[in-house]
Amino acid sequence: MHYLKKTFLILLLPLLAFTVAHKFYLSVTSIEYSDKDKALQITTRIFIDDMDKLLLERYGLKGNLATKDESSAANEYIEKYVKAKFAIEINGKNVAYNFLGKKYENDIMVSFLEVPKIDINSITTISVQNEVLMDMFEEQKNVVHFKLNGQKKSFVLIRENNKGMLNLK
Repeated sequence: MHYLKKTFLILLLPLLAFTVAHKFYLSVTSIEYSDKDKALQITTRIFIDDMDKLLLERYGLKGNLATKDESSAANEYIEKYVKAKFAIEINGKNVAYNFLGKKYENDIMVSFLEVPKIDINSITTISVQNEVLMDMFEEQKNVVHFKLNGQKKSFVLIRENNKGMLNLK
């Protein structure tokens, strides 16, 4: 009987470990300057299931991201959401950016944004406000990596502190 209890416990433990695992909420954004394109190029990595949940809850859209049944309206709503929750300022002024599209890498959605026609030498400060998914998940953290003019700086943004700034001069 003792042997049976021990065997049962050994078989049960791995199952319990997976059922109580805590999900983490994280996005990673990289901002770099392209000399060739004279543009700020931005990539944002977000878990597909988190974005799917957001599309359903915010817009009533069953996105089915990264599947053969992906909604034809998914890009439109992702762009709408990102533009409402992600802002860039250069030298203290908001700048517009283009949503270029997205691709999937395993369980991650990678979206591509670009601020065109930028003279890197005219930038003294650049700041990012990133509230992506913070309205959905209280524990959401958004990591932002700047790599501009030989400078590298990273920020971990949270609800209470959702803005990061890089001084270039």
